[in-house]
Amino acid sequence: MADFSPAASGVRVDLLTREYPPEVYGGAGVHVEYLARELRRLADVRVRCFGAPREESDVTAYADPPGLAGANPALRTMGVDLEMAAGCAGADVVHSHTWYANLAGHVAKLLYGVPHVVTTHSLEPLRPWKAEQLGGGYALSSWVERTAIEAADAVIAVSEGMRRDVLAAYPAVDPARVRVVHNGIDTGQYAPDRGTDVLARLGIDPGKPSVVYVGRITRQKGLPYLLRAARSFPADTQLVLLAGAPDTPEIAAEVEALATQLRATREGVVWVQAMLPKDEVIQVLTHATVFVCPSVYEPMGIVNLEAMACETAVVATATGGIPEVVEDGVTGLLVPIDQASDGSGTPNDPDRFVADLAGAVNDLLADPARADEMGRAGRRRAVEHFSWASIAERTMDVYRSVLED
Repeated sequence: MADFSPAASGVRVDLLTREYPPEVYGGAGVHVEYLARELRRLADVRVRCFGAPREESDVTAYADPPGLAGANPALRTMGVDLEMAAGCAGADVVHSHTWYANLAGHVAKLLYGVPHVVTTHSLEPLRPWKAEQLGGGYALSSWVERTAIEAADAVIAVSEGMRRDVLAAYPAVDPARVRVVHNGIDTGQYAPDRGTDVLARLGIDPGKPSVVYVGRITRQKGLPYLLRAARSFPADTQLVLLAGAPDTPEIAAEVEALATQLRATREGVVWVQAMLPKDEVIQVLTHATVFVCPSVYEPMGIVNLEAMACETAVVATATGGIPEVVEDGVTGLLVPIDQASDGSGTPNDPDRFVADLAGAVNDLLADPARADEMGRAGRRRAVEHFSWASIAERTMDVYRSVLED
C-alpha cells in the first residue's frame, strides 16, 4: 500500500489539464493551479497541460500536433491527449480535468494499468450549445467524456449538484465511485484591496454603486440576461463587465448588441474585454456593491467564492452547485430559475428570470448596509469552509482509495 504521509514523495500523481498558468481562462484552470500547489506538499506532482512551454520544472506543455493543423478543434484536442498520455509513463495515479484532458487519462489508464481519477467541472450533455461552437466536434467531446467517466476508477464532483448531474447524465456509473470535493479559494490572495488605482485606470467611479460581472462570454454564464436586467438598475449604478473570450461569433454579437443598446440609455457601462491580472480583478471585486453570477449552468462557480473572499455580496442563480457556495440571505441572494429539461439550462420564462435577477440586485443596491454585512459574512464563509489545503487532503483520500482497490 502506498504511504501518503507528506514525507512520502514516492507517490507520483500526473495532473492532466487543458489550462494551467499563465493560460487560464476558466474555473477548471483555477482549480488545477491551486490544487497542484497544495498537492505538492503531499506527493510527487507532475502537471501536463496544453499550450506554450512553462517555466516550472514539473510542468510539461503540449502544442497541437502539426499533422492536425486546420483540423476540427476537438480532433486537435484528442491529438494533444495522445501525446500527453505517452508522457504519463511512471505515474501511480493520473487525474484529468474536463473533457479536454479526459482522453489522456483514459488512454494512460489502459496503457500503463494505473488508476484514472476524473474531476468533473462541467458535463457535455448539459452544454448542448457547444454544438454551435464545435460542430461535429461536439459529438467527439461527448464521446470522450462519456468513455472516460464511465471507465474512471473515481469521479470527483465539485459540488453535490454536480454529483447529481453526473449520475443523471451517466447512469452506468456506480454512485459509490462519485465523490464530492468542492472547489476552493486562496483567501490570502483573494482578500479586500481598498486601493483605487485600478478603478481609476478602468474608468470606474468608487464613489458610485457598482454591479460587477466576471467571466467568459458563453451561453452557460448567462451574460445576456444580466444585460437585460441592467435596464432596470438605478441610473447612478455602474455596470462593470470583466468579460471576454466569447465561445462563438454568435454569442459575441448578441452581447455586443445588448451592450450597445444599454449604453444608449444609460451611462456607467464599463466593459473590459481583456483578461485582467488577478490583483486587478480583486480590486474591482472589493469595490463592487454587488457581484452578479447570472449563470444558467454552473457546477460550482469559483468566481462566487472569489467575490465572497473580497467581502462582496453576491447575487447568483440558484442552479447547479451555486447554492452550496452562496448562503441565501446571509452571503447574498439566490435568484430562482425554472429551467428547460433539454440540458441547455435555458429559463422557461426568460422575462421572469431577468425581472427576478434585477429585483435581487436592486434590493441590495437599495440597502448598502445589508450588502456590506453580506460581504463580511461571505469572507467568513470562504475562509472557514473552502481552503485549498483541506481540498488537497480530501483529493489525496480519493487517490488512496483507488490505489487500495
